[in-house]
Amino acid sequence: MSHRSVGLFYATLMLTSACSDSPDKGTAQTLTPPRAEKVDTALTIHGHTRHDPYYWLNQRENPKVVQYLEAENAYTKEMLKDTEEMQEELYEEMVGRIKQNDASVPYPDHGYLYYSRYEEGREYPIFCRKKSEDAEEEILLNVNDLAQGHDYYQVVGLRVSPDNLTLAYGVDTVSRRRYTIHFKNLNTGETLPYALPNTTGSIAWANDSQTVFCTGKDSTTLRADRVIRYRLGEPSESAEEIYREDDETFSCYAVKTKSDKFLLIGSHSTLTTEFRYLDADTPQESFKVMQPRERGLEYYPDHYQNHFYIRTNLEAQNFRLMETPLHATAKENWKEVIPHRPDVLLEEIDVFRNWLVLQEKKEGLTQLRVRNQRTSAEHYLDFGEETYAASIGTNREFDTDWLRYEYSSLTTPNSTYDYHMQTKERLLRKQEEVLGNFDPNNYQAERRFAIARDGTRIPVSIVYRKGTPLDGSSPLLLYGYGSYGYGLSDSFSSSRLSLLDRGFVYAIAHIRGGDEMGRAWYENGKLLHKKNTFTDFIDCGEFLVQENYADSTRLFAAGGSAGGLLMGAVVNMRPDLFKGVIADVPFVDVVTTMLDESIPLTTSEYDEWGNPNDKAYYDYILSYSPYDNVAAKDYPALLVLTGLHDSQVQYWEPAKWVAKLRDLKTDQNPLLLHTNMSAGHGGASGRFERYRETAMEYAFLISLADAEKRKDIKLQ
Repeated sequence: MSHRSVGLFYATLMLTSACSDSPDKGTAQTLTPPRAEKVDTALTIHGHTRHDPYYWLNQRENPKVVQYLEAENAYTKEMLKDTEEMQEELYEEMVGRIKQNDASVPYPDHGYLYYSRYEEGREYPIFCRKKSEDAEEEILLNVNDLAQGHDYYQVVGLRVSPDNLTLAYGVDTVSRRRYTIHFKNLNTGETLPYALPNTTGSIAWANDSQTVFCTGKDSTTLRADRVIRYRLGEPSESAEEIYREDDETFSCYAVKTKSDKFLLIGSHSTLTTEFRYLDADTPQESFKVMQPRERGLEYYPDHYQNHFYIRTNLEAQNFRLMETPLHATAKENWKEVIPHRPDVLLEEIDVFRNWLVLQEKKEGLTQLRVRNQRTSAEHYLDFGEETYAASIGTNREFDTDWLRYEYSSLTTPNSTYDYHMQTKERLLRKQEEVLGNFDPNNYQAERRFAIARDGTRIPVSIVYRKGTPLDGSSPLLLYGYGSYGYGLSDSFSSSRLSLLDRGFVYAIAHIRGGDEMGRAWYENGKLLHKKNTFTDFIDCGEFLVQENYADSTRLFAAGGSAGGLLMGAVVNMRPDLFKGVIADVPFVDVVTTMLDESIPLTTSEYDEWGNPNDKAYYDYILSYSPYDNVAAKDYPALLVLTGLHDSQVQYWEPAKWVAKLRDLKTDQNPLLLHTNMSAGHGGASGRFERYRETAMEYAFLISLADAEKRKDIKLQ
């Protein structure tokens, strides 16, 4: 793609630290922000030329790029200097609510109880197991020890072999989501002298406890493009590629069925899936295709006795459940178990010997449905709140009547329950302990529906501290996402209390592009319908002002990743609506990214955004891409956050966006860019360190909402 072929450019950078002696709150405004040099780079396609003066910022290894990002960090720090005391107060509040010596609820698996725990003052988890509740603890991994000497350290994909003797786990020390899989002998505690680099970090064990299957990544695009078979004890170089996913719009993975009977290789794109299966007792044999891929056909198998369950969208937009014999897996053999329903999305299933659990979504709320495998009798769990978040938990045991599920709400801390599917007994195993004076009765959650400009009802979840004025005088933070069919849940956040206790209202806009109202909700917020996502969010903001939840002069917005795209689009469309906006790792340079097949996620997301090599999609994406639509006009205050090693949204997108905004915007509102120089898409890896950025974000909002009146005011 020659239109992106440009040479190496360098930037001249300038940061002036002169401050006014004026004692008022605007002192920091006299700082001169960094300016990236403009290099005229012409990008031409479909006979149309875009001029991108900051294209050169994509040179990650160029020291001038790093210098520019560090200059922006210095500017942001200076601009927020007056909030440093507030940031520290907020950080101490948020961390102070967290129980430092804490542990997860153990789950049973192959004769052991597995759990993780934290120790006071330490950033990383300790993974453990016991033979029984009263047995001696066995530490599998102490990540605090492993992380020493690293700015970033993440462990994922812990899996113990069927014979309980070997632990496999993935490690990323850069935050690019490229994991090296290590193996540990659980008898001796020795980390074995072989490892598998450049993987997704997860593995599937064959039943011989010697053979593993993992997924390798392309070193440039980071696409999971191959499945590798490896036998313990052999040189790492002997690992054998047994499957290659040649279609660049697909990724692949390896997994094992809950029954332990089959290994699966899954290939997936946005719209299509395909699975291969193999008896887990014969890992050296070849996988068989279950149902050949067909564009637009999604299916997800799991094993039960003499058949596979198949959750599929075959003639079922919201998915239905089928079953098929083990010896006849093509779709013509599929038999319906749970029919399609136009008002209910079938999200997930969990299979037990005597039970089938279905996770469904209706009217934006998750429902758990329990079905007897023998009698087909069924019932739903009752959660008893107007708005909440629920999901199937970790259920590794196949032969049990107990279901583990997770529950929380905007006012109820994260809770783990065990539910007896026969007797309907419900045991609260643990509820997150929120330290301090937290009382859920001090907070109120509501669920309303905004009416979009085309008449569509948009769910809006709202939470505030009781006593907060709902007369149009309160600051409000509106959060949104609206992409990939990912629905936002109404879950609890202890850090959010720091805003609610200072008189903020918090709201979630369940806009199109997610799946809150079913698969059609997703379809109507993607591709050539993407602008519905942005207008829905704007309409939700206006609704909250009209209904007096929000002060029209102190309405704020926040979103991250694809939600950062949302932020970029709405500030171009309605900059007057918001006082301030937080855009976290924002996907804002959509045209350039979707034309660059070397960037992670590009080819796999053509079905989400459209392929701009097609002119119709090029024109449509260009019409909303935040970077391309920055104009000479007033913008709200903006805090933009990114990570230098981000593998999902490359750091240069927000960096370019901020540089262009600096050049064109006509207001004097703060425009701040903060780059985490040692992290990626998920931010800091430590348990507490991540709250430093949250404290910065909240201080930014509170200061804009009139800090003199609010920073020390807490509702009683």
